[in-house]
Amino acid sequence: MSTITPVRRALISVSDKTGISDFARRLAVAGVELVSTGGTARMLRESGLEVSDVSQITSFPEMMDGRIKTLHPRIHGGLLALRDNAAHREAMSEHDIPEIDLLVVNLYPFEETVKRGASFDDCVENIDIGGPAMIRAAAKNHRFVGVVTHPDDYARIADEIESDGELGLDLKKQLAAKAYAMTAAYDSAIAAWLHKDMEAGFPAQFSIAGRMADELRYGENPHQSAAFYRTGDDRPGVATARQIQGKALSYNNLNDTDAAYELVAELDRAKAAVAIIKHANPCGVGVDADLLAAYEKALMCDPVSAFGGIVALNQTLTAVTAEKILEVFTEVVVAPDADEEAIGLFKKKKNLRLLLTGGLPAPTDQGDLIKPLAGGFLVQSRDNRCVTRDELKVVTKRQPSEQELDDMLFAFKVAKHVKSNAIVYAKDNATVGIGAGQMSRLDSSRIAARKAVDAAEACGQHQPLTHGSVVASDAFFPFADGLLAAAEAGATAVIQPGGSMRDDEVIAAADAAELAMVFTGVRHFRH
Repeated sequence: MSTITPVRRALISVSDKTGISDFARRLAVAGVELVSTGGTARMLRESGLEVSDVSQITSFPEMMDGRIKTLHPRIHGGLLALRDNAAHREAMSEHDIPEIDLLVVNLYPFEETVKRGASFDDCVENIDIGGPAMIRAAAKNHRFVGVVTHPDDYARIADEIESDGELGLDLKKQLAAKAYAMTAAYDSAIAAWLHKDMEAGFPAQFSIAGRMADELRYGENPHQSAAFYRTGDDRPGVATARQIQGKALSYNNLNDTDAAYELVAELDRAKAAVAIIKHANPCGVGVDADLLAAYEKALMCDPVSAFGGIVALNQTLTAVTAEKILEVFTEVVVAPDADEEAIGLFKKKKNLRLLLTGGLPAPTDQGDLIKPLAGGFLVQSRDNRCVTRDELKVVTKRQPSEQELDDMLFAFKVAKHVKSNAIVYAKDNATVGIGAGQMSRLDSSRIAARKAVDAAEACGQHQPLTHGSVVASDAFFPFADGLLAAAEAGATAVIQPGGSMRDDEVIAAADAAELAMVFTGVRHFRH
């Protein structure tokens, strides 16, 4: 028997009723019998359509507050029966099981229920059982049954039924794959929620799920394919932002914008903060009472690298700051909001992307970070540790000044977002030199100092920007050489985790150079 079977009967049961009445009407006009449940059946009848209740097939009423309605042999037999198997057809005939040729189902809004802060019991009640069971049954038997799980597919399915009276096998395979992906994502969300509620660490089996937001032109390089997926996490950032203008975001744009916004969210929210990012590393960060001043501080650190970078702000973008940003070629600007004048100015640069997030993510938020490996992946919790002044331990003879303490905490926050080995020089709440991603911490110190000399020359200063600065290291100095390189660059104070076998040697070198140094006891590797 052919696997192409006419669509004569459709079972429709949806929580998201978007477009369902119009779709069902097109099916009915094409001669398809409609079977439905509960609220969906009522809605279709109110739309003037003739609908049979599932209970007419099962000879059982809906019961237990709707928990039991489609879990019945006459429903699942109609979905699972192989139409080209004589024994299956005989069983259908013997037990009066009608064929179901098209299943239209979407699920209880579990993730939305969790997001709105519903009680544990309410969340449990929004775990769909009958829906996933029917979807999996229809998807398994996709040779004979079409399964529809999203309103986006209604139009093309109705078109094909109206044209041919049936669905082709290729389309049914596509729909089945989409259905299994949807139920897998649904189960992943439930499993993650239950595991998080138990606070039981990492599960024995870890699953992730997302919905495609965009198929990107390419990945990090043109020969790589890429796509952008959103999860159910509504944490403010690049995945939840509104794109106000500009061309489509690339893989690198998305990656760098995320890095920029996570950094700027880490900084003092009582003041304006700006971070300029290039290749996921900050090339300049500034904090000031005024947004324009913060941007100018960030730009001064490395104006050359800022070309073609990402600019992240922690306050509403204003016209005066927008005008300054437009003086430098910028790929993306991301902020909580922007005033209309600033938006109007940006329209002059049609390719410049402007993203508005509506808020800032909390740096202390929990979450999991995933890194693929050959044959598996690593999972770790987000680095949400924020060091405070009270945690600092002064280990040198000289005590740091209040300004040095402020700058050290600022520099250490920035270092947390710089690829390791990370060295960050800062002065007056602005980065003045950044060394990132070197195999040697000494090299990072020297590169940061060299870039500070270049930046000083670019703005017409004869003295390196690092003169009178503080320096932060994301991990301990294994030897005194990296610290001495910072002293030679003009740094007066050092913040680092401590914990090296040679801490005493490093402290002695700091004392000899008359540096103030504090230990945090916290490391911030970022690879």
